[in-house]
Amino acid sequence: MFDLLLICPCTATTMAKLANGIYDTPVALAAKSHLRAERPVLLAPSTNDALSASAANIGRLMNLSHYYFVPMFQDDCSAKPRSLTADFSQVPAAVRSALMGRQMQPIFCK
Repeated sequence: MFDLLLICPCTATTMAKLANGIYDTPVALAAKSHLRAERPVLLAPSTNDALSASAANIGRLMNLSHYYFVPMFQDDCSAKPRSLTADFSQVPAAVRSALMGRQMQPIFCK
C-alpha cells in the first residue's frame, strides 16, 4: 500500500467501473484497496466521450470520498466536442493537493 494511487491515463471504461463499484481489473482492484484504507485515488481522465455517456460517471466520482481529479480540458472542441483529457502538466500539483485531501481547482481548465 502506498500514499496515493494515480490512474493516468484513466479511460472512460475505468471511470465507469469505479463509479459503479465494478472491480474486475487490476487497476479497479487497486483503487478499491486504496478506498478501503481511506487513501486518495487520483484520476487523470483521457476519453472521447466524457461530455456525453461518461459525464454521469465523472459526476458520481466527484461526489465520492477519496477520489480526486487532475484538472482537465477539451483537447479539440471542434473535431471532438465530447472529448476531455487531463492536463498532464498538472499531475504533480494534483498529487500534492490530493495528499492534503483537497481537489485541485479549477477542475476544468484552458
